[in-house]
Amino acid sequence: MSVDLHTREIKPLRQTFAHVAQYVGDDKPASRYLEATLGAQSTANFHYRPTWDPAHELFDKTRSAVVMADWQSLRDPRQYYYGTWTMARARQQDAIEANYQFIEDRGLVGKMPEAVRIKASKALIPLRHAAWGGNMNNCSIGAYGYGAILTAPAMFHAMDQLGVAQYITRLGLTLDEPGALDEGKKDWLEEACWQPLRHYVEDTLVLQDPMELFVAQNLALDGQLYPLMFGSFVDDHLVPLGGTAVSMLSAFMPEWHTESARWIDAVLKVAAAESPANRTLIAGWVQTWSDRAQAALAPVAELALGDQGQAALEDARTGLNARCKKAGLAA
Repeated sequence: MSVDLHTREIKPLRQTFAHVAQYVGDDKPASRYLEATLGAQSTANFHYRPTWDPAHELFDKTRSAVVMADWQSLRDPRQYYYGTWTMARARQQDAIEANYQFIEDRGLVGKMPEAVRIKASKALIPLRHAAWGGNMNNCSIGAYGYGAILTAPAMFHAMDQLGVAQYITRLGLTLDEPGALDEGKKDWLEEACWQPLRHYVEDTLVLQDPMELFVAQNLALDGQLYPLMFGSFVDDHLVPLGGTAVSMLSAFMPEWHTESARWIDAVLKVAAAESPANRTLIAGWVQTWSDRAQAALAPVAELALGDQGQAALEDARTGLNARCKKAGLAA
């Protein structure tokens, strides 16, 4: 008895879903990211306008002054959908847990100079309230923005901001138990150096245009706050003074900021390139909110870095300007 083996190629009848093929073509396979996001935005059968905002449909492009021929073009270069996002964050969580275990096993917090521990608490713990503002603002972008390809990563970003707030809270508990959290809240509400930043955060909470909010929160504020506080302050200032433990326990923040900046810049680059009107509008938002964020962070930079604070803040603004220039925006 003999057995003859033959190779047969079975061609799929289609490469992807019909609504996705409208964007990628019938003969091209689509990534899981594209299949999870393209065409997911509801566009019809809303039945009635929301009673709390009768001027707009439930999902309405006109909530923003930015005009796009196709909102599906605002894609995420990280290609995050729920599955890939959760897997990426799980890996980072494992790394942070390993850092905490390493520091706890070796008692590194107890070996930190007292002045460094106090300085880290005073400069970092109130930022958990700023991160909560970032969570609320990105929830707003997810709720009122248009196009699932934009609003889905905005919600991921909102939960990332909540994670940042929780990491800062855990850092405070590690450095000084609950006392640091109470003191940080008191400083956020009462200390003069925190009031410009608190004012900025509270004003962004009531911004109505989701794309302007995207600029004010994710680009203008976070684009200067994270390089300043977790780069210049934690890594460049605290580590040489014996604050390596603080850097290890806050390692997620600069890593996350660098990663998420790719998405933020890509969205604004595509939106600005859509039309001269969009570019002018977005560039105006960038200038206005970046200037205000820099002014709001100035007293925080002085609190954290003293005489070196202004130079560190200018470095953060220079980095932000370089990002904007690369995205086709003047800042």
